[in-house]
Amino acid sequence: MLDDLDRRLLRQLQADPGQSMAALADRAATTPSVASRRLARLRAAGVLRGTRAVIDWRALGWSVEVSLRFTLDKTQPDAFDAFLAAARAVPEVLEIQTFLGSVDARLAVIARDMAHYQRIYRERILTLPHIADIEALMHVARLEEREALPL
Repeated sequence: MLDDLDRRLLRQLQADPGQSMAALADRAATTPSVASRRLARLRAAGVLRGTRAVIDWRALGWSVEVSLRFTLDKTQPDAFDAFLAAARAVPEVLEIQTFLGSVDARLAVIARDMAHYQRIYRERILTLPHIADIEALMHVARLEEREALPL
């Protein structure tokens, strides 16, 4: 599906998404018009979904990250849908994942400090519907974080 030029363009775009089309084309060894057409084709194919700003929430004073794993009461037919809809409404939830197995869902939650996390937990997390069990994992360190694919 991807040829060498596509891979070069995507590698360069991952490395610096804010660069100009001319710089991107130069680094990928092509012309700006060819690079533009290729990126448009990759967007149309759904390979390239967009570019985004990545904001370091720690630099803005959010110092606590907790991973919450949920087991839901699956005796209720709408348990997943109701839980996910309510979880999406919590602004401090950065990520929602669902699983097959003993854990049904995981939420990544951030807070300014432990007192703020306790308020979020009591007022927003514990009020989510259809919870049978919660396990909290406090993040201590992020040893590696990658967003770039090995193209």
